Amino acid sequence: MPVMALPCALPARGERRIFARMKRLKRKKFEKLYVPLEQELVAMARWAAKTGARVLVLFEGRDTAGKGGAIQAVARPLNPRQCRTVALPKPSERERTQWYFQRYVEHLPAAGEIVLFDRSWYNRAGVEQVMGFATPGEVDAFLSQAPRFEQLLVEDGILLFKYWLTTDQARQEERFRERLDDPLKRWKLSPIDLAAREKYDAYTLAREAMLKVTHTAHAPWTLVDFNDQRRGRLTLIRDLLDRLPDTRVDPESLDLPPLGREPSAEGFSVLKPIKPYDPD
Repeated sequence: MPVMALPCALPARGERRIFARMKRLKRKKFEKLYVPLEQELVAMARWAAKTGARVLVLFEGRDTAGKGGAIQAVARPLNPRQCRTVALPKPSERERTQWYFQRYVEHLPAAGEIVLFDRSWYNRAGVEQVMGFATPGEVDAFLSQAPRFEQLLVEDGILLFKYWLTTDQARQEERFRERLDDPLKRWKLSPIDLAAREKYDAYTLAREAMLKVTHTAHAPWTLVDFNDQRRGRLTLIRDLLDRLPDTRVDPESLDLPPLGREPSAEGFSVLKPIKPYDPD
């Protein structure tokens, strides 16, 4: 399969800010709109458990795009035993000698599972390429193999969804600054993130080349505007739910009869609970 070279020019500026004028969604409004989506997510998970469907969702995008928040929005109402997040660290020395896709295979969903990848095998076409962690030959091999790898997943019955979260550099800079100034978010900022600030356009070129090769009929990409992260989460979840089979599975009928006696209190003979927290 021929591999696409990096494009030599960026998309026209007018093609970059399609939704820039939309108002940011307030938190209260977001929560109101999110509640019915939560209910649909729970229903989707019930359908997956009943039918044995295997759902795999990839979340890709620039640093600060909002991948973590989007994943949390999908996973929040779901059973963590059924829905799990995969966020792999950098490969070990042993993993570096394996077939590139090998360490991702063990995390693929089994029957009834929903797996959310916080970055995925597409690291090779993004950060590894732009930051020089992969050779041109390794990138070419990845771009050749990725569509075939995904074809195998889809043919085996995995429901594969690939999302790229987009954000303008001005918004990215705001979020970098927020991470730097907020002690609770400081862990999200790494030297790699800071170095990537100078390579915003290089990431754009790498993404466009990757899309030309890996946006296929069997595993298409979906780009979601995340300049407004709350609106982006709603957009992504709505799209995901709309593309899954609309199969209704009613919850199991359960009855909770009266206990028939006075409720028991906790009793301790070996250890006692620690003293409750008292802010005063």
